[in-house]
Amino acid sequence: MDGETERAARLLAAQAQAAELFTEVDRRGLIAPGRGERAVSDDIRDLAHDLFGADRHWHKRIVRAGPNTLQPYRQNPPDRIIDADDIVFCDFGPIFEGWEADFGRTFVLGDDPVKHRLVADLPAVFEAGQRFFEESPDVTGAQLFATVERLTAGAGWVYGGPHAGHLVGEFPHATVDGAQIENYIADGNDRPMRRADRAGRRCHWILEIHLVDPERGFGGFYEQLLDLGG
Repeated sequence: MDGETERAARLLAAQAQAAELFTEVDRRGLIAPGRGERAVSDDIRDLAHDLFGADRHWHKRIVRAGPNTLQPYRQNPPDRIIDADDIVFCDFGPIFEGWEADFGRTFVLGDDPVKHRLVADLPAVFEAGQRFFEESPDVTGAQLFATVERLTAGAGWVYGGPHAGHLVGEFPHATVDGAQIENYIADGNDRPMRRADRAGRRCHWILEIHLVDPERGFGGFYEQLLDLGG
């Protein structure tokens, strides 16, 4: 197995463990009415350690419920108690054997049809953005971001953040490249996404989708690998 093939395999393996983690979070009912966001976050952290031995996370752990789901990553809203009919999203970056995962999923408590529609639209917008990436050999980060914004509006939502993803790789990926904007799927990143980093390694990307409904006061989040795993 050559170096690039091994890197891809390790990233996919890390993502598979993150997916298993969230399946177990759902199965165990960790996201439940009456629980605080921070308590749920701590439980997920502990579960990642118990299941996989993961004891580090490369970015802050996020569990957000209700109106807090409107807030982009860099915000730090106050801890909120989950309501019976809330929408809740989780964004975790566990490190598995030195490799970063970055995985986001959204859960709905209750029967609100609009919240359930938003959750259904999250993977649909992700897959449409991924198809655009696959069909556009020279796509830049700015072009993919504009496409995600267009797809979001077409689905009837507002995009909730300043970017739609970032580089991922060996921990810490933030040292992979120079100027920060080059690390993001964002307006202003005019470099091709299909490129090598300064160490000559292939760039791998996370695509994240943050859909919000400002009028109703909630949003949802979905993220995983963009360029690996189909």
